[in-house]
Amino acid sequence: MDYVIFDLEWNQCPQGKGKENPKLPFEIVEIGAIKLNENKEEIGRFQEVIRPLVYRHLHYKTKEVIHLEQEELDRARTFSPVVRDFLAWCGEDCKFVTWGSLDLSELQRNMDYYHIRNPLPNPLFFYDLQKMFSLLYDDGKSRMSLEQAVEFLHIEKTIPFHRAFDDTYYTAEVMKRMDLAQVERYESVDYHRLPASRKEEIYRDFGTYTKFVSKTFANKEEAMADKVVTSMRCSRCGLPVWRRIRWFSAGPNTYLSLVQCPRHGYVKGKIRIKKSGDGRIFVVKTMKPADEEAVKKLREKKEQIRQRRRERRKRGKR
Repeated sequence: MDYVIFDLEWNQCPQGKGKENPKLPFEIVEIGAIKLNENKEEIGRFQEVIRPLVYRHLHYKTKEVIHLEQEELDRARTFSPVVRDFLAWCGEDCKFVTWGSLDLSELQRNMDYYHIRNPLPNPLFFYDLQKMFSLLYDDGKSRMSLEQAVEFLHIEKTIPFHRAFDDTYYTAEVMKRMDLAQVERYESVDYHRLPASRKEEIYRDFGTYTKFVSKTFANKEEAMADKVVTSMRCSRCGLPVWRRIRWFSAGPNTYLSLVQCPRHGYVKGKIRIKKSGDGRIFVVKTMKPADEEAVKKLREKKEQIRQRRRERRKRGKR
């Protein structure tokens, strides 16, 4: 299996927010990629600028960040032939690697807009190297910029940042220095194409936590009424648990819960409500062990939220 490390640059509506095409808020204007073999040796490169057909002129912010001139765009090929060449270059047996989680979704959204058949696996698992870098060198939650990671690993800066191939080059250099064996199980799943049925829902056990990705629902209420969505089991042994704190809203699109396994102790649950491309919603649920400090913070958070609600109700009666 080969690794395809890639980066995209995209343009947006020059007239500003609210004027964009809702089916294509970001239009890809450049693809840069490097292919590594299983020994992390470079075996290929891909780089091409793309002539936009929806937002034909560069947004001033795009031009400032990526230093791409309009003349270069006007001479380029359009998205459809470029992406077909790119996917053929990738090959059938590859693992995609990106810095961050957005590029694969934007690539597929552009493919959908131009009615290009999607040959990528479904579900699509990939390496978000930014997340893996944090797991190896930081707390697993914070996210360094690519340039910060390059500086952290003392990689020489020989070319500028913020062009698709240049950022791909640095991502590949970071990857070559990382011990992937320690974090490869923490692969990410792309949410562009979601489970169409209960049978296709995604469940992953990462050892230290589990992740569940649901099928889509009409709204948040329907999702939270679903027994599979709200069910909880021990993230270590999978056995039934005692419910200690029922699911409660900790924000507009976040719910938290606490259960206790008779063998392995407390397990914290987190549900994030996300919106799919067709306007429906889906759920990403994670479950992981919780120590006494995490349990204490969760109880305090629930009490704070309850207190704020009481205060709002009191103000409403005045």
